[in-house]
Amino acid sequence: MQQQTLLLIQCTDEVGLVARISNVLANHQLNIVMMREYVDEANNKFFVRVVCTGFPANQQHLEEDLIAQLPLKANIKINPANRKKIVLLVTKEHHCLADILVRNYFNTLNADVLAVIGNYDVLQEFTEKFDIPFHHVSHENKTKKDFEKEIANLLSTYEADFIILAKFMRILSPDFVGRFEEKLINIHHSFLPAFIGANPYRQAQERGVKIIGATAHFVTNDLDEGPIIVQRTKSIHHGYDLTEMVTAGKEIEKAVLSHALKLLTEDRVMLNGNKTIVFE
Repeated sequence: MQQQTLLLIQCTDEVGLVARISNVLANHQLNIVMMREYVDEANNKFFVRVVCTGFPANQQHLEEDLIAQLPLKANIKINPANRKKIVLLVTKEHHCLADILVRNYFNTLNADVLAVIGNYDVLQEFTEKFDIPFHHVSHENKTKKDFEKEIANLLSTYEADFIILAKFMRILSPDFVGRFEEKLINIHHSFLPAFIGANPYRQAQERGVKIIGATAHFVTNDLDEGPIIVQRTKSIHHGYDLTEMVTAGKEIEKAVLSHALKLLTEDRVMLNGNKTIVFE
């Protein structure tokens, strides 16, 4: 398999950036095979994802040469880890966990599931069938601060690239979110911003909606309002009862979370304030 170099760059927009980047890469004997760029004109920000054949003889020199040609405070990533490490947080629902563990077992996830942490032990036996460590951290009879501290201490031992809230039905504190900033990914069982919070399917049924959906997004301190990665919908009709709506919704949730993980593990998602730039 031919060796490749991946670059991710964010910086202030200027005339000639693409040419300058291309020249630096050519000087390092790197041939561009794919370049996807986006300019946020309102905020004068430039984003680019570049794939090249070849590998730099000296990655530090390549970064220094790029810095010299880019605006101040440019954010440059060269060859981030091509296989991500993830930890899953769960409660009782199994569908998203099961989908991820099966993909992990058959090595189609482009990531390694290091562990599962649950505030109930309902999913422990299932998880351990895949030889994945399961940590039961109960939220009962302890303060929110102590509960989150216990989880945070566990997470720090794994050094995961992403922490997936696979139907983890707990609202996280600002301190916890801040500690794992830009690593927490949630799957929300509705097409945000509609029906945020609890019982979205009941909310949707009572409203008589004709579509339901799911949203994968980064977690921030604003409940269910973090930068959106993937959304998908499904048409329904008045004949759907609540059970049928939930069943259909779970299928969408699995598909959306799986797609989001694919994009994240392939470094196709770049944050832009409360939005994402997604290079499919």
